[in-house]
Amino acid sequence: MLIGTIGYIIIDDFTIFDAIYQTGITFTTVGFGEIAPISTAGRIFTITLIIAGFAVFSSAIGILIAELNRGDIARILKERAMLYRIARLKKHFVVCYHNHYTIEVTKQLRKNNIPFVVIDPREDMAEMAERYKYPYYLQSEPHTEITMLKAHLSSANGLITLSDSIADNIALIASVRLFEKEHFLPRPYNVISSAEHMSDVEKLKKLGADTVVSPTKLTAQRITAMAARPDMENLLEEFLYKSDTPLDMEEIFVPKFSWMVLKKLKETHLRQIVNVSVVGATQKGGKFIAMPKGDMLVTSESKLLVIGTQKAITMTKEIVRKRSKPEELRYV
Repeated sequence: MLIGTIGYIIIDDFTIFDAIYQTGITFTTVGFGEIAPISTAGRIFTITLIIAGFAVFSSAIGILIAELNRGDIARILKERAMLYRIARLKKHFVVCYHNHYTIEVTKQLRKNNIPFVVIDPREDMAEMAERYKYPYYLQSEPHTEITMLKAHLSSANGLITLSDSIADNIALIASVRLFEKEHFLPRPYNVISSAEHMSDVEKLKKLGADTVVSPTKLTAQRITAMAARPDMENLLEEFLYKSDTPLDMEEIFVPKFSWMVLKKLKETHLRQIVNVSVVGATQKGGKFIAMPKGDMLVTSESKLLVIGTQKAITMTKEIVRKRSKPEELRYV
């Protein structure tokens, strides 16, 4: 259009508006005719413009048909719709690499109503997502920054990497920690990884994983527990591993500003206020105290292992985070 407009202005002295109009009807091969007398040189230019316009439109249609046949346009539109859905997620988990561990992990996340996004570069990822009921998924390399942005990682609770390759897990953990620093996120992610060999567990923790699970060790522990104490194993299966059980167990972090800091455990009256029991405490240095007595001091940045209903544990978290004594203490 630009070349045609300039050509008519130079060759036949058209006004700018007439040149644009003549170029439009010529370039699109509409064929309304000449809006003003055109010289021989102008007609040669017009023929060239018509051929060029036909070539451009033919090429464009050919490219469009080729892209439709390859399925790229449909894939891009489908991915864009998925990205809009993922962008609405908050406090979700990003699960990387599809395998038999991913299938079981996502089943448990669904049972606990925890949203998740599954990422894997395999070409049949859409089929796998449909087969195993992944509501959100991405076919991409998980360790790239663009993939982390697509997965809305900035609003996620954490990331789970379940690759069979230790190299993939290492690359992903390093990428996530770098993503945190580059985007100045207010809190670190909870990064969970798997490791086939026990020798890889410490490596992944040193690189930045918060939790590293070894399927081999877990299997051995469960089998040993079932053999040595079958009744206890059944109890844990019934009350702690199921999502619909009224009983739950969780570690609660005690921040520096908490009113509980340097108070005796019995002075907190957690049992009377929210009906939870403290069955363990992990001090800042990592020392674990099992079944702490009432005279134990609650120290800054320690963790209290409590057992109770999910509602009671949620209330306990709110009480621990308070800066001043809760009103409920007046009635205990």
